[in-house]
Amino acid sequence: MSNLLKNIVRFIVFILVQAYVLDKVAPLHQFVKPILYFLFILWLPFSINRSWQMIIAFVFGMCMDYFTGTPGLHAIPCVLIAYLRPFLLNILMPQEKTEVSYAEPGIKSLGWMPYAVYVLILTFVHHACLVFIEWMQFGDFLYFIGKVSASMAVSLLLIFVTELLFSRKGKYRTNKA
Repeated sequence: MSNLLKNIVRFIVFILVQAYVLDKVAPLHQFVKPILYFLFILWLPFSINRSWQMIIAFVFGMCMDYFTGTPGLHAIPCVLIAYLRPFLLNILMPQEKTEVSYAEPGIKSLGWMPYAVYVLILTFVHHACLVFIEWMQFGDFLYFIGKVSASMAVSLLLIFVTELLFSRKGKYRTNKA
């Protein structure tokens, strides 16, 4: 399957799973809301430049907003993590030979610990931004931290279960000049 077709299918599947499965799960104690859709942005190929990543993230977030009926709520955190993603990958990527590099972020391309840090940081940024925009105040800071932490814990569990269940092949591309 071509890279473009694979990402189009992922785009559709992540939105449909979030909108028709995970959004139907009742929140537990008003804290926990399972969110998995942004994993699409984390799995975008390395070869896409930052401008296109942000455009794709905006369109993806707006599609999610369309399904949830919340204009702009999901688009802003998606664009934010798409903007921060290249910075974080440059820090976490192992210094590889110039001949071989992997096509997209994953456990095989980054290793367990760097991939876990990558997912943890971008999940925190996404959830903090989403909860802040949804809430629009820092009135009760403990409530804010509790909601971000609880939703983040459930999302991280879903992300790592998804990563283990749907293991992506460690395809790599060559960068020979």
